[in-house]
Amino acid sequence: MAQIVHAVGHVKLNTDCLADVVRDSTEILGLHVTHDSAEQVWLSSNGRKAEVVFLAAAENATHTIGLETLTAEGVETAAARVDAAGCRVLSETPSLDCMDAGVTFATPEGLRFEIHTPIRDDIHRPRRATNGVGPRRMDHMNLLSPDPQATVRQLEAIGDVRMSEKMVNDGLTWLYGGNRQHHILGIVKSHAAGLHHYSFEFPDFSMYCRLGDILDLHDRQLIWGPGRHRPGDNTFAYYLDSSGAMVECAGPMSMIADDAHFEPNIITNLERPGNVRVMNVWGDPAPLPWREHFFPFTALD
Repeated sequence: MAQIVHAVGHVKLNTDCLADVVRDSTEILGLHVTHDSAEQVWLSSNGRKAEVVFLAAAENATHTIGLETLTAEGVETAAARVDAAGCRVLSETPSLDCMDAGVTFATPEGLRFEIHTPIRDDIHRPRRATNGVGPRRMDHMNLLSPDPQATVRQLEAIGDVRMSEKMVNDGLTWLYGGNRQHHILGIVKSHAAGLHHYSFEFPDFSMYCRLGDILDLHDRQLIWGPGRHRPGDNTFAYYLDSSGAMVECAGPMSMIADDAHFEPNIITNLERPGNVRVMNVWGDPAPLPWREHFFPFTALD
């Protein structure tokens, strides 16, 4: 049976510096604007109508994490599971007019998700002219939760995401969806609900060189990387945008082709510095700004 959640869909972020984060997204990362108004701006790295949605606000905070299902029936099934999972439905209307169906729900820990049908996608025009790097697609997000085990259980129950790997102390759990990528979500133990980073896929390693040089032109720098994560086997580099949100650029991940016989990996070596290569095969440890990064969720009504 196909999993309800297939892949990440989009991320909505509140920002008090709308023009600055749009400039970062277009001139550094290389996204293009697909919708522009005083209230919100949609951006995409490909033919999809929206991957990142910036909302004009009085704060810098995470608004909603969008998770994509392939059918309207998937949305209906997810919506019917929300109450039993201990969460509450906020809306059963799609939040963007480039979706056919969607259900938005909140968790007791303060996270907000929308499970929605695929966003409109012009596959015949996947690239646009850009001064930025130009990634291929949004591929995953890492979320912060004060009760990561509860968050994992809720997402498993509502969206049928499955664990690919986790730390033995539940400090970080990686979850995969129907596209079989090693993870589309990472759930991280934290003091409150938040976003650690959202990520776009870099298909070519030379793109990291261009990213570093463009950041330098903007008087910015990488937070961590380039390196290679052992979980997922993807290359990576991270930087902060003008709002303080962390952006990861990541190479293609390993895939879980044989789902029926797949055994999730449990990471037991958690002691630094001996575990440095557990997270980065190339040995460069995560710096303190990366480890302590916190971008909050906006308060729920």
